[in-house]
Amino acid sequence: MLTGTVVNYYVHCRRQCWLFYHRLNMEDNSEDVRVGKVLHELKRQGREEVAMDGIKLDKLTDEYVTEIKKSDAALAAARAQLEFYLVTLRDKGIVRKGRLECLEKNKQDKTIHTVELTDEEVVERKDLYRQIEEFLENESPPPSPVRKAMCKKCAYYEYCFI
Repeated sequence: MLTGTVVNYYVHCRRQCWLFYHRLNMEDNSEDVRVGKVLHELKRQGREEVAMDGIKLDKLTDEYVTEIKKSDAALAAARAQLEFYLVTLRDKGIVRKGRLECLEKNKQDKTIHTVELTDEEVVERKDLYRQIEEFLENESPPPSPVRKAMCKKCAYYEYCFI
């Protein structure tokens, strides 16, 4: 089953996506992941996540679906995750705009980003989701990636490079 996290990882790193989807979960050992979860919990301020049909929303209001991230370092991947939630909700007749809140501003000039999908963009995203599902059917992960700066903070770093 496709999830927002899987879509996020696909955009961020296809190898990470494949490994996570196939239950090679290295994230429990990652200090960055733990810090992100703690910051995430503090930002939610006691509000419960909204969960339905395989998606977990940080916050759902009459106008927005809000996704909270530790930083803006992987903004395209975080946006893809939020868009997945918007498309999934739209399929259920719940039309909302998206809000992406980045607790740490490193690479962008703002900490809150809004997303609103057109009908054409929804069709494009659904095509992407079919591509991701096909990719996940591969029997083995993509080969080790070329080392990038982002790899050093990844929970899968040791798996890929050591």
